[in-house]
Amino acid sequence: MSVVDFARFVDELATQSGQAILPFFRASFATEDKAAGLAAFDPVTEADRAGEAVMRQLIKRSFPDHGILGEEFGTENPDADYVWVLDPIDGTRGFIAGLPIWGTLIGLTRGGVPCYGLMNQPFTGERFFGDGEAAHYQGPHGHRRLRTRRKGDLADAILHTTDPRLFGDGTSDRQAYERVEKAVRLARYGADCYAYAMLAAGHIDLVVEAELKPYDIVAMIPVIEGAGGVVTTWEGESAAKGGRIVAAGDKRLHEAALALLNG
Repeated sequence: MSVVDFARFVDELATQSGQAILPFFRASFATEDKAAGLAAFDPVTEADRAGEAVMRQLIKRSFPDHGILGEEFGTENPDADYVWVLDPIDGTRGFIAGLPIWGTLIGLTRGGVPCYGLMNQPFTGERFFGDGEAAHYQGPHGHRRLRTRRKGDLADAILHTTDPRLFGDGTSDRQAYERVEKAVRLARYGADCYAYAMLAAGHIDLVVEAELKPYDIVAMIPVIEGAGGVVTTWEGESAAKGGRIVAAGDKRLHEAALALLNG
């Protein structure tokens, strides 16, 4: 498959999943709690399942030898050289609240290494995509190259996390996050994958999270790196398997955040 054909295929994944998901947004639909009372509210909707189902169908038809890891329907052929990593709605809490701070994450790994990623926000008509070497935005205001903001000083940085409570009350992870928050200029909460897109676009400088799954982050790794940013675990290792994640628009800022997180 040529580069052009691949780009068209990924665009089709985004378009078809968006068409499956959008009818549920700001509408009446069923919501289930995957945590089942065992943890914090972890919602899943009919829209999540519809979006992932259509993407799986397209991938199996076009690339039957590829593997798939999806949030809603698990793993198929995980030992394949190429594995698609899918999250139909990253930011389901925002989705069910009618807030447009969610997106469909479409990632591709080769040999376990993220090699392409796309975040589609069908309600706003925005797509953020990259291959680790370059990253781009396509939306209502046209097309442009994504570049992170070069800020090396934490005191000037804008930080984002989904919710500080997700680190746990009184835990060492919560204390580590709070050290970073106290050092930055501004902290904001609640945007899930949209925060990583804003980091790649140069509006946010730092994102710190914990307990992420691969489908929460794989698609955004090539976008952030292609825009000039850095994304790793808190230990400075590959973020491809999820876990405790720190992303920064500048290498100096990333190093400063790691020092506080591990201090």
